[in-house]
Amino acid sequence: MERVSECCRGSVPLVLSGNEQCQSRERKMALQCACERGDGQNLVTEDVTVVEGDVATISCRVKNSDDSVIQLLNPNRQTIYFRDFRPLKDSRFQLVNFSNSELRVSLTNVSISDEGRYFCQLYTDPPQEIYTTITVLVPPRNLVIDIQKEVAVEGEEIELNCTAMASRPATTIRWFKGNKELTGKSEVEQWSDMYTVTSQLLLKVGREDDGVPVICLVDHPAVKDLQTQRYLEVMYKPQVRVSQNYPVQGLTREGEPLELSCAAFGKPQPTDMRWLRVDDEMPQHVVVSGSNLLISNLNKTDNGTYRCEASNAVGKSHADYMLFVYDTTATTEPAVHGFTHLPNSAEELDYGDLSDSRAGEEGAIRSVDHAVVGGVVAVVVFAMLCLLIILGRYFARHKGTYFTHEAKGADDAADADTAIINAEGGQNNSEEKKEYFI
Repeated sequence: MERVSECCRGSVPLVLSGNEQCQSRERKMALQCACERGDGQNLVTEDVTVVEGDVATISCRVKNSDDSVIQLLNPNRQTIYFRDFRPLKDSRFQLVNFSNSELRVSLTNVSISDEGRYFCQLYTDPPQEIYTTITVLVPPRNLVIDIQKEVAVEGEEIELNCTAMASRPATTIRWFKGNKELTGKSEVEQWSDMYTVTSQLLLKVGREDDGVPVICLVDHPAVKDLQTQRYLEVMYKPQVRVSQNYPVQGLTREGEPLELSCAAFGKPQPTDMRWLRVDDEMPQHVVVSGSNLLISNLNKTDNGTYRCEASNAVGKSHADYMLFVYDTTATTEPAVHGFTHLPNSAEELDYGDLSDSRAGEEGAIRSVDHAVVGGVVAVVVFAMLCLLIILGRYFARHKGTYFTHEAKGADDAADADTAIINAEGGQNNSEEKKEYFI
């Protein structure tokens, strides 16, 4: 920010007949100054912000100079430079430029003790004075992440703390997991003129977080891209997958061989893997070799669900294969793939560990169900169409036809009198309708 001497600032025009005193509210000190209309000579300077240990440059400039003497004073009002002479013995102050219109001085290896107001003075009649403020920034000394657990188990909530020590001003801490920003809770402690900031992050970890970096990033005016990180280590139950090696394609027919293999991945790596038959004993002719299952000659009694189980220190998981043995003459491909993975808990549903392969018994059952439903729907639709056709024909034949008994048989009569005599609704009928009361 540029600062201009108070008494001769253009925004405060003064017309003085003699020497008077001007009180500067910002400096809270009395100055002798007189500004006559037309005298444009004044001091200009700017505030300085510098990082601890760097170089600060102080500039006292004179607009419309008339060769008046310039000097620079420290916060204790000791003279640093009078014109181009340095009375102060602090060798960190060095002259950068001196002329009738500017006095520029550098201060090397700036420390917090150097912070404060420095005064530029111009020896006019009366003298002028203006100050510049040096602000010293201190970056964090250390940036450290402390993690509650070096190794976590999936589903656990862990605590991480990031501490930025001895900074000025206080830092702002941001958290990232990979490229995703997270929200932490920060606390600030002040020690003398320094600030220590600690940010806490609570994080629920899953298997997908294993090996992902958690980053603590600092926002501070004295430093850029200051960050530290820790890699998460998460243990999780096995993920099990069953695959069919033979037959590669087609149906599992009676008399043909079947070979299945089981693969499991977890942290730590599963050490115990076994095959079993769900709800029944394993057939004697089934050969299990490590993670492989072999049936050399399939028959109908082999139908059922075959399960591969794997376990580690965290827990146990499994995947199922549903076998349906077809006749040797069967040619229809199954409608649905029949490997299934049955999760041990609701959490496993999030990881999509379903195995992919061709259908067994489940595919055949679903195919039959679809056929039955389709047949029932077809019969219902056919019956409704027939009913609509019958109703349409019925209403078409009876449309506009009205039957009465007033002149039945009149169509064959030669004249009107004969029609009346022959009509069923005539006198004969009226006589038949007579009633007698006793």
